[in-house]
Amino acid sequence: MLQALLIFLLQLIFVPVLTMRTILLVKNQTKSAAGVGLLEAIIYIISLGIVFQDLSNFYNIIAYVVGFSIGLLLGGLLEKKLAIGYITYQVNIPERNSELVNDLRNAGFGVTSFEGQGINSTRYRLDIVSKRSREEELLEIIQEREPAAFMMSYEIRSFKGGYLTKSMKKRQSMFNKKKIKGHAESYTEKG
Repeated sequence: MLQALLIFLLQLIFVPVLTMRTILLVKNQTKSAAGVGLLEAIIYIISLGIVFQDLSNFYNIIAYVVGFSIGLLLGGLLEKKLAIGYITYQVNIPERNSELVNDLRNAGFGVTSFEGQGINSTRYRLDIVSKRSREEELLEIIQEREPAAFMMSYEIRSFKGGYLTKSMKKRQSMFNKKKIKGHAESYTEKG
């Protein structure tokens, strides 16, 4: 029974590590992925080795399977929490909305706007680049200014150059300072 518990715990570690390696490979961070893969291989060999020592021990097999399944859930949660990388949103809106564009840019998001022809009218598309860790914040701003917007998203594997790479960090820093100052002022007013 102690072996089954060990296998279960190893799977709870193994699968999130496997998830991280996969994410790093997709994000083109091969050196980091190789390092994580080393840990993954060690855990895999140990846990599977224990299972193969006695294939008649169903507790060990069940522990492996259940640990793998719960490990997948943990890996998914870890991936969402870390939110590594960047995402692009294509936002289609019915009218030009300079206020939305300005709010997004002031918050530190990269925004490019386009005018296009829909089936019945002119439409406007915003291509917005964001760190995945700021995705919720991005969606809040869009929802506040354009609740009926049609949005699509996709992850960016890599990018190079442009205005965004130089200014995104600077604008995000300025936005965070304003946000902190605004919270402090509203706290003072309440107190």
